[in-house]
Amino acid sequence: MSDFVQASHVFLNNPAKNVEEALEFLSAQAVKLGIADDEKAALDAFKAREAEGTTGMMEGFAIPHAKADAVKKAAVLVVKFAGDVEWESMDNKPIKVAIALCVPGGEAGTTHLKLLSKVAVMLMDETFRKDVLAADDPAAIAERINDGLDA
Repeated sequence: MSDFVQASHVFLNNPAKNVEEALEFLSAQAVKLGIADDEKAALDAFKAREAEGTTGMMEGFAIPHAKADAVKKAAVLVVKFAGDVEWESMDNKPIKVAIALCVPGGEAGTTHLKLLSKVAVMLMDETFRKDVLAADDPAAIAERINDGLDA
């Protein structure tokens, strides 16, 4: 997986102010990048997951995920926001970075769980969180996440 996250899948200074705007952006980018073929279906999948319980984690990070047939290939999109995003989180702090998982419906129990567990482990690492929050180079962020996926 060492090149799973590409620099073109990392977005900086996104102006989203709330979870809705963030998920709309992610869905649009998934279609633009050829990861999904239906923006509304991707957005509906992100929203359905959010309705089950927040994907806002701790220390400014969220892991939104969309499992849908509209998703054609598994991918990770990373968005660093220009400011704080209103997003329910486990520590009641605003979100600064979303690491979004896009997974084809048929891979919901396999690829999805592997990616989710790897990202969750990365987010427990204070150095990882600091590195991503401090980085302003999409290639460096992609490399840092790929390193974590390979671990």
